[in-house]
Amino acid sequence: MSARTLDARSPAPELEVAEWRNARGPLSLAALRGKVVAVYAFQMLCPGCVSHGIPQAKKIASVFPREEVEVLGLHTVFEHHAVMGREALDAFIHEYRIDFPVGIDRPSDSGPVPATMARYQMRGTPTLLLFDRSGALRQQIFGMADDMQVGALVAQLVSEGANQAQAAPRCDDGACRI
Repeated sequence: MSARTLDARSPAPELEVAEWRNARGPLSLAALRGKVVAVYAFQMLCPGCVSHGIPQAKKIASVFPREEVEVLGLHTVFEHHAVMGREALDAFIHEYRIDFPVGIDRPSDSGPVPATMARYQMRGTPTLLLFDRSGALRQQIFGMADDMQVGALVAQLVSEGANQAQAAPRCDDGACRI
């Protein structure tokens, strides 16, 4: 596992998704502001993704309320392109009972590495991207991260938003109070 802790204060760039599975329409990081967002970049033929990344994503989705934490998959194929197309992905989503939205990373015009993977300088899969409620990328973890560690990171981001909401002043009748 390799982790980068980021102290970004501005919203991260959007994911470059060609199309979404398990979603009613297009999704964006901007539309999900107000929630913590966990994005798991994976490939169907990646052993670590299948044994660890996807199960961990499913755990996060089942433990944290969806009003607080949104889990997204990002199928980011950088090898074996011919065997990991849309039909194979649909079968994979069905067989592994993935019920959170999964985006297909937009293929690059300049090589085998897809657009979001290149934009975020991912080193491979699985990669976990954790965004805070303001849309800033706060953690980027490559490889298999411990469930407890990831749960603690997600909980920290959730509590940051709760603490900010509690500290926000209330204004009514022209007076603001803490």
